[in-house]
Amino acid sequence: MRDQQELSRQPSSPTQLNGREAEYSLIPPADVLEDTDGITLYLDMPGVSKERLRVEADKNSLVIEGEVHFSMPSGMEPLYAELQSTRYRRTFTLSGELDAERTIANLKNGVLSVNIPLRAEVRPRKIDVHAS
Repeated sequence: MRDQQELSRQPSSPTQLNGREAEYSLIPPADVLEDTDGITLYLDMPGVSKERLRVEADKNSLVIEGEVHFSMPSGMEPLYAELQSTRYRRTFTLSGELDAERTIANLKNGVLSVNIPLRAEVRPRKIDVHAS
C-alpha cells in the first residue's frame, strides 16, 4: 500500500476560486498496521461526523474524505481560527492481495479505523497433519 499524496496541502478543487483562495484539504495523520488477516488504518479526523465522512474502496485504491462541521450559536462568528481548512482527504493505493470489497470502517472519538482483509487465497492457512 502506498500513500498517493506527497504534499501537506492540496487544493480540493482548483476551479472553486470564486475570488478567494481555493479550499484546501488537510491530510489526516495515519497509522497502518499489518497482520496475517490484512491491514488496519487509523486516521485522526477530529470534528468529522459519520454523516460527513466518505470512505470508498475499489480494487486498487482507498479514498477517505471528511468534512468538519463547526456549530456556532446564532449571531456569533469566530474571531480567530487556527484550523484553516474544514476538509480532510487522503488516498492510498491498495495491493492486489487485499479484498477491498470486504472493507470495514468505524469512526469513534475522531479516529477512523479502516480494516481491509487479505483475499482468502493469499491468507496463510493452517494445515492439519495426520499421523499414521
